[in-house]
Amino acid sequence: MSSARILVVDDDPQIRRVLKVTLSGQGFEVDDAKNGEAALDKLRQARFDLMLLDINMPGLSGLEVCRAIRATSEIAIIMLTVRDGESDTVDALDAGADDYVTKPFKPSELSARIRAALRRSPGGQGPAGRVVLGTVTVDFDTREVTAQGRRLRLTPKEFDLLRYFVAHANKVLSHRQLLQAVWGPDYGDQVDYLRVVVNQLRKKIEPKPSTPVYLLTEPWVGYRLRMPAAQDRES
Repeated sequence: MSSARILVVDDDPQIRRVLKVTLSGQGFEVDDAKNGEAALDKLRQARFDLMLLDINMPGLSGLEVCRAIRATSEIAIIMLTVRDGESDTVDALDAGADDYVTKPFKPSELSARIRAALRRSPGGQGPAGRVVLGTVTVDFDTREVTAQGRRLRLTPKEFDLLRYFVAHANKVLSHRQLLQAVWGPDYGDQVDYLRVVVNQLRKKIEPKPSTPVYLLTEPWVGYRLRMPAAQDRES
């Protein structure tokens, strides 16, 4: 993991310089880009395992860059911002970011977040085959989700969370259990992260997201995926 390649994207040259020195000292291979356009060019030219992406940049914003990347790639993405609020968390996670760190941050905190994001395996462990939830079909082998023939694009975190729910269908799963399973063992208290991704996932798989019939809330505990009849699941 220590030899992972990281792309630092920030319009502040001092931040880029500090992060390059810090992360290189931890054994990572680090490159940088001063804006979103340059970042997309770098991704076309080379392979990276993780991107540190500033949310506020001139030209293409970090959110726009994140959405563009998510159209074709599952690279781990951590958003960096000077703002700290629920709306920013929603925007970052909905754009497809794996995590969200507020400036100024401690190097030890950022390092922990990076290692947690790098531990995420795009393939993941869990069910194979297909699952049908009403009009939505989830193919875990191809990582494709469709609704009435139309492809739905799930972010990596949304897909990993759905995979875990299906693997533990009809069971009540605590907030901490879900966070540590999908985000990593260093997580457990970031319930707002989980709430955001669950809400976004409901918008994509539920007939009426405001009154879910599959992804149910268990008050004060967590969530439960109500799996349809057995015949709706295919191997």
